[in-house]
Amino acid sequence: MRRKVEEQNVRKIYRHGDSRAVTLPAEILRELGWRDNQKVVAKKYGKGILITDWEE
Repeated sequence: MRRKVEEQNVRKIYRHGDSRAVTLPAEILRELGWRDNQKVVAKKYGKGILITDWEE
């Protein structure tokens, strides 16, 4: 059964060692051109998180 469109981007936080992780939808990663092992920057943004490409 396919999930409803509004449910497709709902994610869970899970434990990854001593940190926490969240998966990102493949469609969004493809649209942004992001790849495996790419570095990104996560910043607190209001009551959420903003994830952007890391630029050296």
